[in-house]
Amino acid sequence: MLVIRLSLSFLLSLGVLCALDLRQAVIVVGANASKPQLKAAAMMAEEVEKRTQIRLKTSTVADGSAITLKLDPAVASAEGFSIAADARGVTVTGHDDRGVVFGAGYLLRQLRMGRQRLELADGFRVTTSPKVAVRGHQLGYRPKTNSYDAWTVAMWEQYIRELAIFGTNTIELIPPRSDDDADSPHFPLPQMEMMVEMSRICDEYGLDVSVWYPAMDKDYSDPATVERALKEWAEVFRKLPRIDAVFVPGGDPGHTQPKYLMALLEKQAASLRRYHPKAAMWVAPQGFTQDWMDEFLGILAGEPRWLTGIVYGPQNRLPLAQLRRKAPGRYPIRLYPDITHSLAAQYAVPDWDFAFALTEGREGVNPRPLDEAAVFRSTAPFVNGFVSYSEGCNDDVNKFVWSGLGWNPEAAVRDVLVEYSRFFIGYDAAQGFADGLMALERNWKGPLMANAGVDVTLQQFEELERNATPQMRANWRFQQAQYRAHYDAFLRDRLITETEQENAAMGELGAASSLGALRAVAKAEAILDSDRRTERALELRARVFELAEGLFNSIRMQLSVPRYRAIGLRRGANLDAIDFGLNDRGWLKERFAEIRAASAESERLDRINAILNWTNPGPGGFYDDLGNLALEPHLVRGEGYERDPEFRASPLVGFGNRYPDQGWRVSWFTDAGSMFDAPLRMRYEGLDAESRYKVRVVYAGDTRVPVRMTANGVEVHAYRDKPTPVAPVEFALPPDAARTGTLTLEWTRTPGLGGAGRGCQVAEVWLIRIPEK
Repeated sequence: MLVIRLSLSFLLSLGVLCALDLRQAVIVVGANASKPQLKAAAMMAEEVEKRTQIRLKTSTVADGSAITLKLDPAVASAEGFSIAADARGVTVTGHDDRGVVFGAGYLLRQLRMGRQRLELADGFRVTTSPKVAVRGHQLGYRPKTNSYDAWTVAMWEQYIRELAIFGTNTIELIPPRSDDDADSPHFPLPQMEMMVEMSRICDEYGLDVSVWYPAMDKDYSDPATVERALKEWAEVFRKLPRIDAVFVPGGDPGHTQPKYLMALLEKQAASLRRYHPKAAMWVAPQGFTQDWMDEFLGILAGEPRWLTGIVYGPQNRLPLAQLRRKAPGRYPIRLYPDITHSLAAQYAVPDWDFAFALTEGREGVNPRPLDEAAVFRSTAPFVNGFVSYSEGCNDDVNKFVWSGLGWNPEAAVRDVLVEYSRFFIGYDAAQGFADGLMALERNWKGPLMANAGVDVTLQQFEELERNATPQMRANWRFQQAQYRAHYDAFLRDRLITETEQENAAMGELGAASSLGALRAVAKAEAILDSDRRTERALELRARVFELAEGLFNSIRMQLSVPRYRAIGLRRGANLDAIDFGLNDRGWLKERFAEIRAASAESERLDRINAILNWTNPGPGGFYDDLGNLALEPHLVRGEGYERDPEFRASPLVGFGNRYPDQGWRVSWFTDAGSMFDAPLRMRYEGLDAESRYKVRVVYAGDTRVPVRMTANGVEVHAYRDKPTPVAPVEFALPPDAARTGTLTLEWTRTPGLGGAGRGCQVAEVWLIRIPEK
C-alpha cells in the first residue's frame, strides 16, 4: 500500500492524476471531541496555514468539502487510523484518540501544499497501525544541551507536535536536578515550570510522558538520604499533570550498588503511583561493573512486581541479546539509543575521519539515516520500543527516522526522508533535500581526503538554495543541512591544503644535510605557519559563520561558546573548532624547539632524521597507524556496523582527549579500540620464522585504564597504565613468536570494569625485526 501511495503522489506531481482541491474544506470534529481530537484539528488548521496561507475553518458540521476527523475503535488497531478521500473531501478515522492525532499528522505529510494550494491525490486511501509499541524521544530542558535550554513554551509545543505528526507517542522529560549546572543563561523559564508546561502539552496531544530521573545522591544505604530523595522526587511527581513512566539509569549520572538502588526504586515506585496510579517504573543497569551486573540479575530473578521493565542504553556491559536471555521474560526491554553523539558514544560513527572528529565533534549536526536504521533493525527483535537519547536539535533527522521505522519497520529509509522533507522543507524540494540528507551521511564515510563526494554534496545544497524561497532559507532544518554541507566542504579543502603544507615542510627537513639543520627547520616552520587557505575555503568559512548566526536566531542552536553562550566546546559548539589544526604542526614545532636547543649539528640532524623516519619500522618490519583507515592493514576487522553497531566484536575508531594543536601527533589523536572485555587484535602473516621481533606501541585514547598485551596468547606485558605523557614504548616478543610465520597481537583492558567500556585503545604499532648480531 505504501508503494501505491508514493506512486500516486509521484503521478500527482506530474499532473497525471486528478487532484482533490481542499482549499475550501472545513475541518470537522465531533461535538464531543476529546482534547487530543481538538488538538488534531488545531494542528491541521495551523500547519496548513503556515504552508498555504489558507486558514481552514473548524466546525462540528460538514457543509460541502470537508476534512473529517472522527473516532471508530473498529478501524485499524491501537493508535492506528484510516484515511479515505472522495469527491466530498477526506475522512480521517482513528482507532482511538492517538489514532486521530496520528492520522491527521499522516494526512499533513501527504498533502501537496504551496501558496494558495492544498491538494491530495483523488481517491487516496490508507489503513495503517504502528508496529512498535513505544516510539519516543528524550527532550531535556537543561543547560547541557546545544539548543533545548533556550526554547520557549511555544517552541516546545511546535516540536512536540511535529514529532506527533510523524507518529511519536512518548516524550521523555528531565527533572531540575541531574548532572547539569543549576541554571542556563538561555532559560526562558525555571526548569520545574517548563517541565510542567511540557507535561501539559504532551497530555493535550494524548502522548505519554516519561521522566528520566537519575539517582544523584551518594549513599542510598543511608535511611535519611532515602527519605530526602522520596520527598524531592514526590514534589516533581505531584507537580506534573501527566507521568506515564519513570526511567532511572544505574549510572552516568548516579552510581549506586544495585541492592540499594532497587530498594530505593521500590519506594519511589510506590510514591509515584500515589500521584499517577498507572505509571511504569523502568531501570537501566548503566555503568555497572560485572559484579554489580550479577547482583542486578540476581534481584531480577526474584521478579519484583513493582518494576515494569528494563532499559537498555549506553554503558551496558551485557549485549542486548544476552540481557534479553538473562532477564526474566515478564520484563520488557525498552531501548535508549544514543542518536545525538558521533563519538565516545553507544553508536559512534564507524570509521570516522579524524578531521571531522576534531572539528565537528561529538554533537555536530548528524543526519545518519542508514546508520540509525541499522541500529533500529539490529535491536528490534529484543525490545518493545525506544525512547531516544538526545542532547539537542542536532539529531533532528535521526529522531524522525526512528519514529518512521517505529511505525513501519519495513519502510525504506529514503521514503521516510522524502516525507520528512516534503512536510518540513516543501513539496517541490522534497526529493532533492532527501537525497541531500543521505549525501551528508556519505560525507562522513571513510577518509575525507579521498571523498570527492563532499564537494558534490555541497553542489546539491547550493542548487537547493538557489531555488529556495525566502521562507525556506529561514527554515532552521534547511539551515542545518546547509551548515553541515558548507562545513564539510571547508574542512576537506583545508585538510588537503594542510596535508600539502606538511609534506612540503617534511621535504625541507629532508634536505637538512645540505641546507643545515637550523635553516631546514626555519624553512619548514615558515611553511607550516603560512596561511595557504584558498579563496574558496575562505568563502565557505564565511558562509558557515552566517549559517551559525541564522541557526541561533531560528532555533537557538548554540554553535559557539563566546558568540552564543554554548555550555562547552564538546556540547555542539563546533564553530569554535573550525580552525583547529589538521596536521602535525603542533608536534613538529615542539620538536623544532628541541632541535634548536641541541648544541651539536650532529645531534640536530639525528633529531630531524627521527622525525623523517617516525613511521619506518626498518627492514622486515611493519607499521600501522590505528584509526587511520589507510594505514592499518593488520587490524583484525569485525562484523561491520549493520550487524555490530555497538562495536562489541569489532574495532572502533576512537579519538584522544588532546588535539594536534596541543602537541599531539595526528597519529596519537586517532586510535583503534575494543569495548568492555573484548580484545583488540592485529594479525601478521608471512613473517620470517627464523627472526626475532619486538613491538613498539603508543597507548593513547580518551580513557585511562590498565591494558595487557599478548603475542599468540603469550603475555608480552601484564596490565599496565598508559604512559603519561603519551610516548612510544617497546617490548620484546617471545623468541619463537614468529616460528609459524603468523603472529596475533592482542590487547585487553582490566576485565569486569564498569563505565563506558572504552580504554583498550592503541594508536600506533611498529612490528620491528631484530637484526641478527
